[in-house]
Amino acid sequence: MGRSEDKPLSVFRRRWRRFRSMKRGWYSFLALVVLYLLSFALPLFMNNRALIVSHEGEWTFPALSGYHAATDFGQRRIGEADYRGLQRDWEEAGSDSWLMMPLYPYHPNESLLREPHLEGRPPHAPNAHHWLGTDNRGRDVFARLCYGFRISITFGLGVVVLSYLIGMSIGQVLGFFGGRVDIYGQRFVEIWSGLPFLYTVIIISSILTPSVWLLVLVLAVFRWMNICLYMRGEFYREKKREYVAAAIAQGESRRSIMFRHILPNSLTPIISFAPFGLVAAISSLVALDFLGFGLPAPTPSWGELVGQGLDNVREWHLVVFPLGALFLTLMMVVFIGEAIREAFDPKVFSRLR
Repeated sequence: MGRSEDKPLSVFRRRWRRFRSMKRGWYSFLALVVLYLLSFALPLFMNNRALIVSHEGEWTFPALSGYHAATDFGQRRIGEADYRGLQRDWEEAGSDSWLMMPLYPYHPNESLLREPHLEGRPPHAPNAHHWLGTDNRGRDVFARLCYGFRISITFGLGVVVLSYLIGMSIGQVLGFFGGRVDIYGQRFVEIWSGLPFLYTVIIISSILTPSVWLLVLVLAVFRWMNICLYMRGEFYREKKREYVAAAIAQGESRRSIMFRHILPNSLTPIISFAPFGLVAAISSLVALDFLGFGLPAPTPSWGELVGQGLDNVREWHLVVFPLGALFLTLMMVVFIGEAIREAFDPKVFSRLR
C-alpha cells in the first residue's frame, strides 16, 4: 500500500506532534509533570517521621500512620517522638531497635533550633545537613521550597480551571445568543471588573482564615472576565460559519450547536492562554503571601520565603534559592505556553482548510 492511501493524521495529533517538536516546551512540560507528581509523595522522601520503626518486636510506620507519642518508644519527653534523636540514641546504645528515616529527614514546618549540629541564631547558611540552609525561624528551606512547589502548582491549576469554567460558560452564552443577553452581560462583566481585588482579599482574610481552596475561589472569581470576552468573541465569529448554518438547517438543538460544533472550534486561543494564566495565578499567590494576606502560617509558601529574603538581604540563601525556584518554575511554564501557542497556531493547522 502506498503512503498516499495512509490515513491522514487528525488535527489533534498534528498539533501534539508539533508541540513535541518544540524541545524546550516539551522538556519543560515533562519536567513539571514529573516534579508535580513526585511532590505528592514528598512525605515519603522528606519528613521528620520515620518510614519504619522496629521497637521491642513491633513494627510501626509513622510516616503513613501519623502521630506517635514519644513515650511509645521509651523517650522521656512530652509530645510526638523525636525520630532523629531516637535513631542517634539507639545507635549509641547498640540497641536491637532500629528505624529508617526518609532520604531528607526534615519537615517544612519543623523548628530545628534544638538540633545539635546548628549553632547560633537562625537563619543558618547551607550545610551538609540542610542543603539550602534554614529560615529565620530555624525551618529547613529546601523542605519548604519543595512543599511550596506542590502548593503553588496546585493553586495555579485550580485558579486556571475554575476561572476558565466560569469565563467560558458566560462567554459562550453571550456570544451565542447576542442581543439583550450580550448587552446586559457585558455591563455585568464591566461592573465586576471594576471591583477592587486586593481590598476584597483583605476583607476576606480579616473575616475568615485563608486556605488554598478559599484563595483559589477568590482569585477565580476575579480572573474569569478576560476569558469570558475571548470566548464571546470566538462564538460571535464561529457562529457565522457555514458549518453552523448547516447544523441549523439539519434541525440540531442549540445545545448541540454550542457544544458539539462551535465550542471545539473556539478553544484554540483559550488553550494558548492557559499556561500564561498559570503564571499569573502563581505570581498572585506569591504576592499575597508576601503581603501577608495569603496562606496562614506555617504553610510552606514561596511568597513568605521571598519576604524573608527581603528582610534578610545579607543572608544570600534566603534571596537566591526562593527567587531561583520561582524563576525556574515560571520560566518552564512560559516555555510550555510558547510551545502550545505554536502548536495551535491557525496559520499552521486550520480546521477550515
